[in-house]
Amino acid sequence: MKTLIIGPSWVGDMMMSQSLYRTLKQLDSNNEIDVLAPAWCRALLNKMPEVNQAIAMPLGHGEFALKKRHKIGKSLRDNHYDHAFVLPNSFKSALIPFFAKIPKRTGWKGEMRYGLLNDLRKLDKQAFPLMIERYIALAYPNRQIHSASDLPQPLLWPKLNVEQDEITQALSTFTITQDEPLIGFCPGAEFGPAKRWPDYHYAALADMLVKQHAKIIIFGSQNDREVGEKIIAKMIHRDKCINLAGQTQLEQAVNLIAACKAIVTNDSGLMHVAAALDRPLVALYGPSSPDFTPPLSDKAEVIRLITGYHRVRKGDAEQGYHQSLIDIKPDIVFETLMKLIMRCKKSKE
Repeated sequence: MKTLIIGPSWVGDMMMSQSLYRTLKQLDSNNEIDVLAPAWCRALLNKMPEVNQAIAMPLGHGEFALKKRHKIGKSLRDNHYDHAFVLPNSFKSALIPFFAKIPKRTGWKGEMRYGLLNDLRKLDKQAFPLMIERYIALAYPNRQIHSASDLPQPLLWPKLNVEQDEITQALSTFTITQDEPLIGFCPGAEFGPAKRWPDYHYAALADMLVKQHAKIIIFGSQNDREVGEKIIAKMIHRDKCINLAGQTQLEQAVNLIAACKAIVTNDSGLMHVAAALDRPLVALYGPSSPDFTPPLSDKAEVIRLITGYHRVRKGDAEQGYHQSLIDIKPDIVFETLMKLIMRCKKSKE
């Protein structure tokens, strides 16, 4: 069996899609799985043992480019794939497997994709409340799975493989020692500050952790560099915090997160990376809801003070923060993190 996956374009979605790959491998250990996704995804896909090959998608996110998609699909025909899974819901994402003449093409209905997909599923969002349930359900025949309760348990959560020499190399590259426990902060979030825990809260938490002999590492993209600098500027023990936001390649960030004793994070793609690395983590939620894309780990604690999903990109509080995140005080996060670290330590003993 040879399978082509048309993968997602976001870090969090890509991480959760691994649950499908793991399930396909469990169903058929000889299944050869290739994933077509943006080039940056290779850093994640290379750490997923279920993936045979990461194929770089040369088109930008949102680019239709019908002729280019036809050319890509035609170039894949020689791979003789038996089955394709199209994870994005867009019409254009279903074109390449169609042009590649892959016999079976599976995906949720999404945009009008009749004909492009010949194993078209109609999604009942209430029946499959979690994103990974929607991914995993595609691995089974449509007539077999009608709701999440029909899925074999336990669900296979994402799990990245990082070798010790990769961690050592990343630490060496950024001259980071482990003479003190490393605590990672992921203070960024897509779509503005409404999903971010305030920088001044992160700073206060950082100082509390430094008093416990920890060293802080800030992770994120170039867009998160500024908030990282704001955190350090508000700290008392600034020399104990390293801002690596925008300074690492994604693969380096993954390797360094694997080196951390624990992670404190907003609802973000790196939250899902940390969960897949089995790092103890505290996830801070505001307007977005953990009911759809929670951190998939038994070492994760979610702190949220409101219910429901609130579609806001900018809060009405200072600096665009959402009041529900402002109300999560640093001492509560510190206490939750310390208990979590202690629980994980005892479970190892």
